[in-house]
Amino acid sequence: MAMTAHSPRPRPFRSPIQFLAFGFGSGLSPKAPGTMGTLAAVPVYLLVAELPLLYYTLFILLAGALGVWLCERASQQLGVHDHPGIVWDEFVGYWITLWAVPFGWQWLVLGFVVFRVLDIVKPWPIGLLDEKVHGGLGIMLDDVVAGLMACVVLHLALWLVA
Repeated sequence: MAMTAHSPRPRPFRSPIQFLAFGFGSGLSPKAPGTMGTLAAVPVYLLVAELPLLYYTLFILLAGALGVWLCERASQQLGVHDHPGIVWDEFVGYWITLWAVPFGWQWLVLGFVVFRVLDIVKPWPIGLLDEKVHGGLGIMLDDVVAGLMACVVLHLALWLVA
């Protein structure tokens, strides 16, 4: 949903829920907040990237579950479903993209590009989910699926270069 003249002005630093939902403020970018949110997810990824796969998987699952709640609450506080500044879903989608991918700058960049393209273009079933599923789950689900699809693309690329 695009911001309109009637969209409430978010105040993410007054609410811990909005602070997280707005990706530590990255979602406040007037241009491409989803891309800025994905970019802000990179430093967090760098902190958890070398965890054992089980712990990285648990991190993603917890961040996703938290995201459903955060996005729902932030939307309720703002009175706008899927406010463009809510980017926690981009964080989780990007982290899913890099699941079980070797640590390296080329994979960070490729994952960023593939995830953003899928999130912006919204091919089936991403677009359908974005349109039909509402609430916190709806905000999160299209980015989770985009992350899963991007992860498959990266693993195919890994297989091709191996």
